[in-house]
Amino acid sequence: MKEVVLALGKLFLQSLRDLLPIIGVIAVFQLLVLRQPFPDFTQLVLGTLLVAAGLALFVRGLELGLFPVGENMAYAFARKGSVAWLLVFAFALGFGTTVAEPALIAVANKATTAMVGAGLVADTDSARFAAAWELRVVVGLAVGVGLLIGVIRIIKGWPMHILISIAYLFMVALTPFAPREIMAIAYDFGAVTTSEITVPLVAALGVGLASSIKGRNPMVDGFGLVAFASVMPMIFVMAYGMLS
Repeated sequence: MKEVVLALGKLFLQSLRDLLPIIGVIAVFQLLVLRQPFPDFTQLVLGTLLVAAGLALFVRGLELGLFPVGENMAYAFARKGSVAWLLVFAFALGFGTTVAEPALIAVANKATTAMVGAGLVADTDSARFAAAWELRVVVGLAVGVGLLIGVIRIIKGWPMHILISIAYLFMVALTPFAPREIMAIAYDFGAVTTSEITVPLVAALGVGLASSIKGRNPMVDGFGLVAFASVMPMIFVMAYGMLS
């Protein structure tokens, strides 16, 4: 028990250290540029401590749970030689983690609010929920497909830079034809998709898979899945906007 408390305390101090640049920027602009005191300073300090505690617990959870699960499952599928189930697992992992991604949920809700203001979605709770859910499902499908491509690349040993270049060229080519109302949202989804839940599991999947295949280097071949998980939502959301 004492070791656990010490480990969490160390992570808490590391989280505070990681937050210092953000705190410094806010403090400089608030005190030196705006020349105003911090509103609700006590609440601000309490919130910062809670954020640091949350980060410490989250990092510890990644180390204990998500990273080992992703690596072990990828290794087990590869050792059994079940490529079909490995691809199903990669797609399901990408879809499930993305739909549950907190950042995606927040941005999808904000995008739906903007769509209501633009007259694209009816101003009712059911319409808002349906629009936000559709966006999350589309992005989830996109990440699932991106992981499929990334896993096949690791298995086949295809060069990553060529596939990534093709994907981004296709995304750029699609941009002029996408509706203006959806284009900026699509680009933002490419960033928020790869966040707290998705990235650790996706990275663990790639490293575990590359470690289990003879001739693959985990450092060279194990990473890159996040890049596919980032570019595919842009393509899918723009295509969704064009079709709907």
